[in-house]
Amino acid sequence: MNRDLPKTRIGIVGLGYVGLPLAVAFGRQYDTVGFDINSGRIAELRAGNDSTLEVSDDELAATPQLSFTDQADDLRGCDVFVATVPTPIDRQKRPDLSPLQKASELIGKLLQPGNTVIYESTVYPGATEEVCVPILEQHSGLRFNQDFFAGYSPERINPGDRKHRLETIVKVTAGSRPDVAEFVDSLYDSIVEAGTHRASSIRVAEAAKVIENTQRDVNIALINELAMIFNRLGIDTEEVLLASGTKWNFLPFRPGLVGGHCIGVDPYYLTHKSEEVGYHPEMILAGRRINDNMGNYVVVQVTRLMLKKRIHVDGARVLVMGLTFKENCPDVRNTRVVDIVREFRSLGTEVDVYDPWVKPRVARDEYGIELIDKPDPDQYDAIVLAVAHEQFLDMGIEQIRKFGKTDHVVYDIKSMFTVDQVDGRL
Repeated sequence: MNRDLPKTRIGIVGLGYVGLPLAVAFGRQYDTVGFDINSGRIAELRAGNDSTLEVSDDELAATPQLSFTDQADDLRGCDVFVATVPTPIDRQKRPDLSPLQKASELIGKLLQPGNTVIYESTVYPGATEEVCVPILEQHSGLRFNQDFFAGYSPERINPGDRKHRLETIVKVTAGSRPDVAEFVDSLYDSIVEAGTHRASSIRVAEAAKVIENTQRDVNIALINELAMIFNRLGIDTEEVLLASGTKWNFLPFRPGLVGGHCIGVDPYYLTHKSEEVGYHPEMILAGRRINDNMGNYVVVQVTRLMLKKRIHVDGARVLVMGLTFKENCPDVRNTRVVDIVREFRSLGTEVDVYDPWVKPRVARDEYGIELIDKPDPDQYDAIVLAVAHEQFLDMGIEQIRKFGKTDHVVYDIKSMFTVDQVDGRL
C-alpha cells in the first residue's frame, strides 16, 4: 500500500461523542466528511453547535475541510472510512452489533478498490474480521485484503474530560496487513500528539480495548462490595479509602453507580466471546452483578435512614440530584441513576429528578423522566446526591438541605460532602 496522506479523503460514519471529535481532528488536515443518520444532529453541527459539548463552536468553525451530511452518497470518493457507531447490549445483556452491521452495510455499498475501513467501536476480539468484513465483502463485491483493507483503532474518549482529549491520549492502532497497519498508524499519528501504539493484529487491539474498561469495572465492583461490608460494620468507606490511599501503590477507585457507554457495557462483549469459546468468566460477571445492583442497594440504604426518622416511604417525596452517568457532562447513556428512580417509584414514592446538564427532551425521550427546572424548598423527605456536578458542590450542603422538610434524609453517593454533613453515603 502506497498512499499520499495529505491527499487522503476521510469519511466518518457516526457523529456522537466519539465520531465528532475524530472528524474535527481529521478535518484540520484532511478533506473529511462526517455522516450521521440523525438529520437533527447534522443540522446542529452545520449551524456550528455540538449538543454533547465535546467540541466547542470555535473548534467547529476552525475546520474548513470538514463537512457534515445525512446523505450516504456524499461519502462517495472517500479513501478511508471510519466507523464510530455505538455498540450497546440488549435486554439480555448480549452484544448488540446491529448499529455496527448497518454501518458496515452502508460503507460496503460505497467501497472502491484500494479503500481502507477502520473501526473504532468497542467489540469483542475477532468481531471486525468475523462480523464486519464479510458484510463489507457482500455489499461491495470486493475481496478483503486484496481489493480493500481493514483497520482497528479503539476509541478512548472520556466524555466531559477537558484534560484527556483525543489528541492527548495514546492511540492504539492495527491493520489487516503489515502495510495497512503502517498506513493506519501513520494516519492517526498525524492527528494524535501523544503518539500511537501499533498492535500486532486487529484482534490484539480489540482485546486491549475491551479489557481497559473490564479492569475498571472489576475494580469498582470490589470497592462497591467493600462499601457494603463497611456499612454493616459501621465504618465510613471514604475514610477507609483515604487511609489506604496513603500507600503508594493503592489504586484510587471509589464506590458508585457504574453506567455510561463503556464500563457498564464492554465487559459483556468479552464475556460473550469467552462463553462462545467454552470458558465461563467468574470474576468479570460477578463484578457486573455487583455493579448492576448498586442502584437498588442505594434505595435500601435511603429507606432505612428514612424509617429511622419515622418517615413513611410510601407517599414520600424524593429528590434525585443528577441523572447523567458522570459529573459535568450531558451524557445520559446507560446511566444507572434511573435504577434509583424506578426502585423508589416502585415503593410508592414521588420522585423528582434535577439535572442542570441534561436537556428535558433527552431525559424524556431516553427514560421517560420529566426533569424539574429547580427544586423548591421544604418539599422533600429524602434527597439523593447521585452525580457530583460542580453546580451541586457550589450549592453547598446547607442550600441542598433547604430542599428538605423539617425531618429529611440526605444520602451522598459520591461523597461530595463530609460524613458529618449528610445522613449517609456510599
